[in-house]
Amino acid sequence: MRQHAGEYLSFQLGGEQYGIDILKVQEIRGYEAPTRIANAPSFILGVLNLRGVIVPIWDMRIKLRMDRADYDSHTVTIVLNVGERVIGLVVDAVQDVVALKAEDIKPAPEFSSTLASQHLIGIATLEQAEAARMLILMDIEQFIAGADTGELASTDLAV
Repeated sequence: MRQHAGEYLSFQLGGEQYGIDILKVQEIRGYEAPTRIANAPSFILGVLNLRGVIVPIWDMRIKLRMDRADYDSHTVTIVLNVGERVIGLVVDAVQDVVALKAEDIKPAPEFSSTLASQHLIGIATLEQAEAARMLILMDIEQFIAGADTGELASTDLAV
């Protein structure tokens, strides 16, 4: 089981909510159009210069094969420190930070999709007021490493 207690930053992509380990998050920025790079995979929108560091910017909707979204006032870039790298992820909106105990996280079902089960920590159900919401917890290090090695089921990786 890959269930990890801790704090997760939750964010919106389409109608779904995802969570990533808050300790990987460097900062959250409003969306800013990056500088395009020729021949980059379609999910890489380009790069930004963040205080002297050139950061590749990934559109998570494109990476996960979702419908494209309009970039609006809610669109944000989550800047991550993953291993030795800094990467920006464009998402529809950031929700909140949630603290989860191991027993709050259920194993992700096995299925074939762009977001493969090895890139998931699990799924948490959060009870809030009169409603519950499901949070898909991503192992962002595995996800990014999988994209680098071509392990994700994506034709975008063939450059």
